[in-house]
This record gives sequence, C-alpha cells and structure tokens, in this order.
Amino acid sequence: MGTLAFLFMFAIKHKGLNQQEMDFMYSQDVNARRNIAQLALKGFFNMAARWELTRPEAMTLLGLTATSTYANWKNGKTGTIPRDTLERISYLLNIDEQLRQIHPTDTAVSMWLRHKSNDDNGGSPLDKMLQGNVIDLYWVQQNLPQLLATG
Repeated sequence: MGTLAFLFMFAIKHKGLNQQEMDFMYSQDVNARRNIAQLALKGFFNMAARWELTRPEAMTLLGLTATSTYANWKNGKTGTIPRDTLERISYLLNIDEQLRQIHPTDTAVSMWLRHKSNDDNGGSPLDKMLQGNVIDLYWVQQNLPQLLATG
C-alpha cells in the first residue's frame, strides 16, 4: 500500500471520515499531482532542449532507467511521477532560471554547463549533476553562485 493510501485509510479509521469523503479527497490529490507532474515535465523537457541534453543525460537527471517511461513522459503520458523526480526537476529548473538570468542565449547556458572547471575535480557542472543523485543536483544548485564566479 502506498503512503497516500495508508494515510487515507488511517484517516478513515481515526478521524471518522466516511469512504465517500476519503475517495473525494484522494481523487483531488491525484488530480493535483497529475497536473503538477504535467507542468513539471513540460518545464523539464523545454529545459532539456535548451541545454541540448542527450536522451541518456536527460534520463539520468530525471533518475530514470526505463526508456519507455522517458518516452511516455516526453509524449505527455505522465500520470503521477515520484516525489524524488519532482525534487530533481525543481532543482534543475531553479538552476536553469539562474543561468538564464546571467547567460544571454541557450547556447551560452549549454556551453557553461559543459565547461570543465580548473579545480581539482576538473569536471563540468553537468558532469556533477550526471553523477545521478539528487544530492548532486542540490549541490550544483546551492553552489551555483560560486561556480558562476569562477568560470
């Protein structure tokens, strides 16, 4: 049983709500999550095009391994998406927004993302994000001002 289903069952038992009230709440939540998923993925795929990401790069940033899921999401067949995917997209869109304020063109943003740094790591911000963990996206988002200042 998923977390939401468990919480709704708990509320039925302990809060005195009837099944019809719980069904309505659940359907409202699912609809809201679907709408958020559609908007988030639309923003992500627009950003991926601007960043000139390959399919494997985009899939890694989303935390996906199944190409069929990626294809479905790209074609607008979303349903709901996992919370960690929403978190990933949130970090990525925040990074994109900050970069677009500083770099005048999509090409400049893409070039900056792929530019290797001169520090001990020697990788680019995109290389860091492509390590595949949510924390890597968070790290780039949090350190973006310093990264922009140095390169």
